[in-house]
Amino acid sequence: MSDTPTKEDELAGTEQPFVQHLMELRDRLVKALIAIGIAAGILFLYPGPGALYDLLAAPLVAHLPKGATLIATSVISPFMVPLKILLMSAFLLALPVVLWQVWAFVAPGLYSHEKKLVLPLVVSSTLLFLVGVAFCYFFVFGQVFAFIQGFAPKSITAAPDIEAYLSFVLTMFLAFGLSFEVPIVVIVLARMGLVSVEKLKGFRGYFIVLAFIIAAVVTPPDVVSQLALAVPMCLLYELGIWAAQLFIRHTKAPEDEQAQEPT
Repeated sequence: MSDTPTKEDELAGTEQPFVQHLMELRDRLVKALIAIGIAAGILFLYPGPGALYDLLAAPLVAHLPKGATLIATSVISPFMVPLKILLMSAFLLALPVVLWQVWAFVAPGLYSHEKKLVLPLVVSSTLLFLVGVAFCYFFVFGQVFAFIQGFAPKSITAAPDIEAYLSFVLTMFLAFGLSFEVPIVVIVLARMGLVSVEKLKGFRGYFIVLAFIIAAVVTPPDVVSQLALAVPMCLLYELGIWAAQLFIRHTKAPEDEQAQEPT
């Protein structure tokens, strides 16, 4: 018989009662909420909710007609909208702590070769999401708002509502953030064995069509913003295929590696 430890041996004796899992989950959630609360307190003191909204609205304000501003059609909008932006910014600021709590909760139940996969994916997925949001804010918004204002008739004075603008911004941030997660999806599908790398390569042409369909649905009807979403998705798909091969090679289970060794 082989003396090589199996998966069962690696995690033997690490089982915990269900109630203890719930208590640990509660503690992790409390720590994550405390981190978000601390981040919210810091942002409330500096730069403040109003300044955060001004920063978020800057790409649109820069393309409004001279003297035009955003308006509030609800009585409580001037209070609620900056508060929502404050909480959203606090969550992004505390995201490393939140993800660390998630990692600390699931890590004890993972095998050593699985831990090699999860931690890099958590870090890379966070960075990709933030890159997608930043790309949308610094590049796409300027092109979209310039197109909208250039297309609007001269007889119309633009005065967008702040709640409608917040909804639009969050939708765009979510669309670009999730779209930049394409490599992570590709890696997970390939690593779990649901789709082979060869099939992913064969699906390349279909994915290009799918990327442009998604871009046409979630972005405003201008060519610049649609290309700004579709082209990075296609490039990230290629990056995902390349990264999937590396992950599969470096995160194999010990018994899988031994099975491939020549006898």
